[in-house]
Amino acid sequence: MALTQTSSNKCCGGYQKVFEHDSSEVKCKMKFAIYLPPKAESSKCPVLYWLSGLTCTEQNFISKAGSQQLASELGLIIVAPDTSPRGCNIEGEDESWDFGTGAGFYVNATQEPFKTNYRMYSYVTEELPRLINSNFPADPEKMSIFGHSMGGHGALICALKNPGKYKSVSAFAPICNPMQCSWGQKAFSGYLGPDKSTWEKYDATVLDFQSAAS
Repeated sequence: MALTQTSSNKCCGGYQKVFEHDSSEVKCKMKFAIYLPPKAESSKCPVLYWLSGLTCTEQNFISKAGSQQLASELGLIIVAPDTSPRGCNIEGEDESWDFGTGAGFYVNATQEPFKTNYRMYSYVTEELPRLINSNFPADPEKMSIFGHSMGGHGALICALKNPGKYKSVSAFAPICNPMQCSWGQKAFSGYLGPDKSTWEKYDATVLDFQSAAS
């Protein structure tokens, strides 16, 4: 899959880059940021996937977190994708800050008119790692995930739904029980429909309980 580099900046001995590509999962152009530490010039590196929160783009984390210095020292690649499809011309996707554009909630939508494009779960867990592993010096056996708020929710469900896929998972102020909060109820209703049994597949609290019970 072809990647187009949209920016590249020398940072902490490595490079902070942003790429754009045509996504097969969300059927639109997607951007992701990637920090390549100095170690990446000579060997494969572990990869940390960062999932941002509501209203964010791939720019928020790389501009505000200051993670590049530590990533440089530890030899970590950090990948930060956008939080939703953009520019899909779906009715209602730009009407509110907590649903639609900038608020993909890392689920695979099943409801019209969102189900064709809003497949952020598969994008984050399948398409993006394939893309990173194919184009960068990433160690596919050393992949971890973390995130904040909506992204914390995303990190938790990605790890819980895929045991063994990630070496670690961390969440900062996550929406950890979206079925019980207004943001989650709004998003899940729009993306997944009224049947709350389908919501449970993307609720970290329910998934954790089911895992513990089994």
